[in-house]
Amino acid sequence: MHPHWNHTHEEAPEMSMSTTAEPAVLEYRLTAGDRCDSCGAQAYIAAEVNGSELLFCAHHGRKYEEKLRAVATTWHDETARLADAR
Repeated sequence: MHPHWNHTHEEAPEMSMSTTAEPAVLEYRLTAGDRCDSCGAQAYIAAEVNGSELLFCAHHGRKYEEKLRAVATTWHDETARLADAR
C-alpha cells in the first residue's frame, strides 16, 4: 500500500484523470531499445524535427531542449519514468 493512502480503505483508491494533480502519461512508447542519437544511452525524449524523429536520453534532451522545442513539431518526454524507477 502506498504510504500516503488513507489506511481506512481496504483497497487502493481508484485513480482517474480528475484525481491526479499532474497530467498522466497514459502510454509509454519508448523502449529500452530506443537509444539517444547523441550518446547511445536509453532514450526518454523523442522530438520530431523536419519530419524526422530524434531520440535523446534525459541528459541530452534537457541540454538541447530549448533549441529543439523552437523547431520541433512534436515533443514526447518520458523522463518521469526515471523518478518512478526509484
